[in-house]
Amino acid sequence: FAELVLDTWDLHCDRNGREHRTADMGCQQLVVRRGQPFTITLRFSGRGYEEGVDKLAFNVAMGPCPDETSGTSSHFVMTDCPEESCWSAVIQQQDGESLSVSLCSPPNSCIGRYSMTLETSTDYQGSSFQIGDFVLLFNPWHPEDTVFMRDENERREYVLSQHGLIYQGTCDYIYSIPWNFGQFEDEVLAICLNMLDINPKHLRDQNRDCSRRNDPVYIGRVVSAMVNCNDEDRGVLFGRWDNRYEDGMSPMAWIGSVDILKRWKNFGCQPVKYGQCWVFAAVACTVMRCLGVPSRVVTNYNSAHDTNANLTIDRYVNERGEQTRKSWDKIWNFHCWVESWMARPDLAAGYDGWQALDPTPQEKSEGVFCCGPAPVKAIKEGDMQLKYDIPFIFAEVNADVVYWVVQGDGMEKQSIRSSDVGKYISTKSVGRDSREDITHNYKYPEGSEEERAVFEKAEHQKKSIGEEDEALHLRIKVSEGADKGSDFDVFAVVNNNTDEERVCRVTLCARATSHNGTIGPQCGLSEPVDIDIEPRAEKRVPLRILYEEYRDKLTQDNLIKVVALLKDHQTGDILVAVRDIYVENPKIKIRILGEPMQNRKLVAEISLVNPLAVPLNGCVFVVEGTGLTEGHFVKELEEPLEPQAEAKFRMDLMPRLSGLQKLMVDFESDQLTGVKGYRNVIIAPQPM
Repeated sequence: FAELVLDTWDLHCDRNGREHRTADMGCQQLVVRRGQPFTITLRFSGRGYEEGVDKLAFNVAMGPCPDETSGTSSHFVMTDCPEESCWSAVIQQQDGESLSVSLCSPPNSCIGRYSMTLETSTDYQGSSFQIGDFVLLFNPWHPEDTVFMRDENERREYVLSQHGLIYQGTCDYIYSIPWNFGQFEDEVLAICLNMLDINPKHLRDQNRDCSRRNDPVYIGRVVSAMVNCNDEDRGVLFGRWDNRYEDGMSPMAWIGSVDILKRWKNFGCQPVKYGQCWVFAAVACTVMRCLGVPSRVVTNYNSAHDTNANLTIDRYVNERGEQTRKSWDKIWNFHCWVESWMARPDLAAGYDGWQALDPTPQEKSEGVFCCGPAPVKAIKEGDMQLKYDIPFIFAEVNADVVYWVVQGDGMEKQSIRSSDVGKYISTKSVGRDSREDITHNYKYPEGSEEERAVFEKAEHQKKSIGEEDEALHLRIKVSEGADKGSDFDVFAVVNNNTDEERVCRVTLCARATSHNGTIGPQCGLSEPVDIDIEPRAEKRVPLRILYEEYRDKLTQDNLIKVVALLKDHQTGDILVAVRDIYVENPKIKIRILGEPMQNRKLVAEISLVNPLAVPLNGCVFVVEGTGLTEGHFVKELEEPLEPQAEAKFRMDLMPRLSGLQKLMVDFESDQLTGVKGYRNVIIAPQPM
């Protein structure tokens, strides 16, 4: 027989992409998931394959130094009875000179870019043919994969959905912003693979790093470190929290991950300016979903950053409610991280499932700014010694905040009730735009036996006492309409829970604040008022907050921290209440004109009214949405937007993908920043 010569081949990128749910990545390359067969067709010239005469074998290899023992290369021959634990090739059908072959990787293969060669041998003569590259990803659809997720709706949300919502605001005013994850957009996969290749662990030992890429725990830890740049590791984002963002993009202005990842790549892996927690978390979520690990962004309200790890955060205020001492410990009004779904064969049983990963640079873990993966179950149970970083996240959701009031004579007095940390832990619901509260995954109900047992294990004495034990109760209420551009009222509300009249003194103080707990200038202060309250009655003390007072003091976070102080004249007790008030931006209106259909032009009309008493200068709208826009569309207004005037424009869309898509809009100007809006659009598939 003459030698068997390969003429052409077809990797069936389209068909394999559909079967492996990677078709949305475009079909320029073959992208498949581990443990699942894919088909290629080989065409020989001169003659077809003859069973018993010709021997066919394949080589697949990834990384700079492929090696069979470390799982980064494999040599396998055509077989009739494939084994699941190794690479296999099975003939599917033969048609003259063309041969269809089904290839399959083991479900614990290393992920990444592989090269593939075919070796043919006939009567002692052999040849080798390079068949091209393919990318192998994690496979949440395969029961033997460590990222296997049983529920198809969850897989759609956490692996395939390219857009979502991220929760922000305060625990008293929860709102969401839209986010374009865009994990299947052009170039994103290549950028994610490159991120793995420039991580310091790879540069230190390429072979060891590549051989560990079969493990989502390892990948999660690398991604958590690479999304921030604090280790000078050419990470993606530069964190900044001081409201000075002129030499980059304000963290509030981003609307998706794709723009950030492309900028990072185009500037030679220089960090992109600037990120804050939700930006770090959203970019990490994009990378993990892109690689095939089910992931979601979660938000923790009143999140503690406990630098000395004693689970207590001390705050010092004077008798007017003004903070007197700088503390390194912070309370963020919200903090975002990522949860990724995976098994933990490296730990005892019971810790599989959601793992917390926090790419925001806060503390070092094993010498590097990264955090996790920490099993959410271990955080709930207070299992502090398990890998990785449980104590830090445990404190974020469980620390106590104790207020000390520094009196005129310098004496410090502890406030009766401490505030609550770790409230309303939130993520987007599966398949709908509503909030799912997942606090119960992180902690047992407050005051329960289980909570007490967990705190004992974590050596944590809870300092706060319940409301029912308080003689006087103090809280802060906000009037309707805390809108940017308007004045509004806040009230200290005092309840007397006793059967006798009480006399007390109340003070209110308001200051601009940042989302990470940094306090800014004052924008409202009430003179101390003495009030007497009948038994079982309630009284209110108002403070009016004026736009002209807060206008130039508010940061881009739009937050005002109100502190109320109450001194009970009878007992000398001091109560402190604190509330972060979110000053609302105006709404962006989005109208869709025409019938939404795949590959047919659609028009969006976008408008916003200036609610302020001053003109807005440098107005810019940015619009993006995976499957709806090519990259992002920028509309700059030539004129200032006068008070109460409406800015309105139309733009053309050409929907590429069918199904539910989100059109997202961000508006920036000198006085109003980070204004967000979105509209769901259901695109009908193109008629066949």
